[in-house]
Amino acid sequence: MKTALITGITGQDGSYLAELLLSKGYEVHGVVRRASTFNTDRIDHLYLDPHLPEARLFLHYGDLADATSLRTILEKVTPDEVYNLAAQSHVRVSFDEPEYTADIVALGTLRLLDSVRDYVRRTGANVRFYQAGSSEMFGAAPGPQNEDTPFIPRSPYAVGKVAAHWFGVNYREGYNLFVANGILFNHESPRRGENFVTRKVTRSVGRIKYGLQEKLYLGNLDAVRDWGFAGDYVEAMWLMLQHDQPDDFVIATGEAHSIRDLLDTAFGYADLDWKDYVVTDERHFRPTEVDYLRGDASKARKILGWEPKVHFKNLIEMMVDADSELARQERTLADAGHALPLRGAATR
Repeated sequence: MKTALITGITGQDGSYLAELLLSKGYEVHGVVRRASTFNTDRIDHLYLDPHLPEARLFLHYGDLADATSLRTILEKVTPDEVYNLAAQSHVRVSFDEPEYTADIVALGTLRLLDSVRDYVRRTGANVRFYQAGSSEMFGAAPGPQNEDTPFIPRSPYAVGKVAAHWFGVNYREGYNLFVANGILFNHESPRRGENFVTRKVTRSVGRIKYGLQEKLYLGNLDAVRDWGFAGDYVEAMWLMLQHDQPDDFVIATGEAHSIRDLLDTAFGYADLDWKDYVVTDERHFRPTEVDYLRGDASKARKILGWEPKVHFKNLIEMMVDADSELARQERTLADAGHALPLRGAATR
C-alpha cells in the first residue's frame, strides 16, 4: 500500500485527489490548519474513525507557515508521494493580502520542499513531490500557453506560484528530488469555493431561480479562460508522479471561453437571461488583469496519456444542477421561517 500526503486536502482539488488515491488503494494523510470550526465538509464522506481497522484517511494539524509541523508530519507519515495543493489561491484576494499570499504560496512551498529534502537525505526514502502550479503564472504571455511559454505574472498570487515553480525545479536539479510541476489551467466543480467566478455564477443561477437573490455583481466580463473539471485534473497530478522522470506539464482542455460565455451557458441552462441580473462592479476588477489564458496540453497527452473527459458545457451544467439543488433546499428552509446567511455569491 502506497502512502500519500496531501496539503490542502480540505480544498476542491484535495478532496478529489483523496478520492482518487483511496480508490487506488493508497493510505492518504492530509494536512489541515487548526481552526475553531471544522472545514472538512468536502472530505467528510471519505472520513472514517481512525480507530477502525478499515480507515485509510488520516488528518494532521499543520501549516505551510510552520516548518516544524511539516517536518513532524513527514516523520510520522513516511509518505511515498507528497502533493502540495495548499495555497491562498484567490487571485483578487492576493492583491489585498500580498504578504500572506507570498508567505504561503512561495515560502510555504520552499518550507515543504526543504523538509522533504532533509527527510530523504536522512532516511534514504524515495519520495515523489507534486507542486501545484497555475496558469496565472503565464499572465500576459500570449496564448495558447505551453511548457515553453515565458512566465509574465500579473498578481501577487501568480508571482508566488512562479517562485514555487522555480523552487521545485531548483530542488529537482540541485538535490535530485523527484519534483513534478503541474501547471494547471482553471479547473472547477460543484466543490469550488463560492468566491471563485464559476461557482459564483452557478450559485447565483440557483438562488435567482428560487427567488433567493436578485443580482449578481461581477468584474471584467471579457476575460477569457480555459476551464476544465477538477476531477480530471487530479488524475493528471497522479500520473505525473507515476512517470519515470520528474518533469513539468501543462494541464488544460485547449478550449477558451469568456466570462460572457460562462454566463450564457449557466443562465441559459436555467432558461434565464443573465443580462437581467448581472451588474458590473468596479470593486471586482484586478489592478492588473490577465486577459487570455488557453492551454496547450500536448505534452501531457503524449507522455502521460492524459485526456480531459468533461468539457465546458457539461461542466457548467453539472455545477448549475448541484447549485440549483442547494438553492432548492435553502428555499425550503426560508419558507419554513429559517433565516438564511447572506451569501458570498451575491456580494463578492
